[in-house]
Amino acid sequence: MEKRGRARAVAIGMAICVMTVGAETLTIAGTADLQGMMNMSLQKVDIDGDGEKESFRGGGITRIAEIFRQIKAENPLSVFLSSGDDLMGRFFHTYRGKAIYRLMSEAGYDYVAFGNHEFDHGPEELAEALPTAGFSLICSDLILTGGFENKTDPWGIREFDGMKVGIFSLMTAGLPGMSNAGEVRLMADNVTMARRMVSLLKEKGADVIIALTHIGYKSDVALAKQVKGIDLIFGGHSHQYPRRIGHIGKTAIVNGGEHGAMVVRVDMPLDEKHRVLYKKVHMSYVPVKETIAEPPGIKNMLKKYNSGFPPEIVLGKTGKAWDMTPGTLRKGESTVADMINDLLREKFNVDIVLNNSGSFRGKSVYPAGPITDRMLQAADEFRNTAYIMELDGSTIRKILEHSASEYGKGGWLQVSGIRYRVDMKKPFQKIEGDKIIRPGKRVGKIMVFRDGRWVSMEETERYRVLSNSFLVLREGDGYFWFRKNGKNPQNTFTTFYSVMAEYLEHEKNLTPPVADGRIEVIR
Repeated sequence: MEKRGRARAVAIGMAICVMTVGAETLTIAGTADLQGMMNMSLQKVDIDGDGEKESFRGGGITRIAEIFRQIKAENPLSVFLSSGDDLMGRFFHTYRGKAIYRLMSEAGYDYVAFGNHEFDHGPEELAEALPTAGFSLICSDLILTGGFENKTDPWGIREFDGMKVGIFSLMTAGLPGMSNAGEVRLMADNVTMARRMVSLLKEKGADVIIALTHIGYKSDVALAKQVKGIDLIFGGHSHQYPRRIGHIGKTAIVNGGEHGAMVVRVDMPLDEKHRVLYKKVHMSYVPVKETIAEPPGIKNMLKKYNSGFPPEIVLGKTGKAWDMTPGTLRKGESTVADMINDLLREKFNVDIVLNNSGSFRGKSVYPAGPITDRMLQAADEFRNTAYIMELDGSTIRKILEHSASEYGKGGWLQVSGIRYRVDMKKPFQKIEGDKIIRPGKRVGKIMVFRDGRWVSMEETERYRVLSNSFLVLREGDGYFWFRKNGKNPQNTFTTFYSVMAEYLEHEKNLTPPVADGRIEVIR
C-alpha cells in the first residue's frame, strides 16, 4: 500500500477550503460522468450555489490534473476518484477507451468505478482497454465475464501511516437496459452489496469507508438510510452538483456532477483514532476554468490524441437521407424521428414514446451514405436525457391535444407505439399555466401497440411512457402533464445520441423507415 504523510495546510491560490480539525484531515476529490470530455468545452453550472448557472469555457482533463496536483501539494492525505461514465464521445469512438484511461491515469485518479456507459461498446472492448489504466478499477458488485480476469479490484484500501481508507463501488440496477452489457449483471441489489462491502472492509481494518457509486443521488440518499457504516458516498449517474453536502446519520453524500465542469472536494477531519468527525465534513467545488494552468506532460499527451482525430468519425451508414429540417419535423410524421423514437421504445421496453419535434435538431438534409459522430451530435444538439414514467390514457389524450395546438412549432410531438389522427379544422386545446381553459377536439382514433397488435387507447389504463428531460423537468413547450401527472418517474440518464451510437456500434446501418401513418394530419 502506498503511504502518505500527514495533512498540511498550504495555500495554493484557488478557492479551496480545508477544515483542519483534529489529528488529521482526509481529502477526497474527483468527478463523475466525464463522458469523454477530455478537452475544454462550454460549461454551464451553478458555481456559488445561488441557484443561477454561470457559463464559462472550462473542463478538460489537463486542468483537472492541475487541480489534483495542487490539492495533493496542500494535503498529501488525498484520494482522487471517478464514479464512472467516463468512456463516451469521440475519444471512445476513435481510441476505444484506451486514450481516456491513459489520460485519467496521467491526471492522477486513484480509484475509478464503472458506469453504465463504459459498456456501450460491449464488455469485450471494455476489457481490452483496462490494461491501459494506471489506477485501480473498483468493481464490487458486477459478475464480469470474458477478458476481465485480474483487471479489476473488488475493493480497495489506501493506507496513510496506519490510517486505512476502504473503497467499494455500486452500479445502477438499470445497467441491462441502459447499455450493451451483454452477460454482465449485478451480483445483488445495491443495499445488499453495500452491507457486504462495509462488513468486509471493516474486517480489513478500514478506518474510513467510501462508497463510489453510479446509482444516482436519490438512490444514494436511500442507500444511506438503509446501510450504516459508510462515511462518504461519492456518487455519479445523476449529473448533479448539489448545493450543499448531504447528511444521513453519519454518512456524507456528494455527487460528482458532469463533464468535468467542477472538481468536487470533500475534506473529512479525523480524530486521533482515525474516526471521521462527521459533523465537520466539508464539501467545496473547484470550477475547472480555462485560466488554470495545464501540466506539460498531460497537455502533450492530449495534443497527440487530438491530432489523431479525423475531421469526422464514421460510425455507420444510412441507405436513405435524413431530413432534419424544421418543416418536415414540425408539420407531420418524420421518418427520422420515427426511427429514433422506435429505437428508444425498443431499448427501454416502454409502450409509448412522446418527444417534441424541437428535440430533434440538425436543421439539414443529410444524404444517404456515412453516418458520422458530428451528424449524431447535430441531431441531438440539446443532449436531453430520456425519462420514463406511467401516464393514464386520459392524460396522454390531453398531451396529444396540446401537440395538435403546436402544429408547425417545436412542441409538435413525434411518437412511437401510438397512432392517431389530427384534424386541424377542429378547435385546438388552450392552456394557461397548468390549467386547460378550453379542451381540444383535434385528436381522434388513438391506438396503442400492445401485445403485437393495435388496440384502442383506454382512458383509465396506465401506460409506460418515455419522453425527454426538457418536457418532463422543465415543462418545455407547455407540457406540464409529465411532471404533474407522471407516476414513478425514472431518469435513464441516456441521450438520443448514446442510443443511436450504441445501435450503430453493432448494426452499422441506421436507415429511416417508410412513413407508416402513425400521425395522420387532416388539414
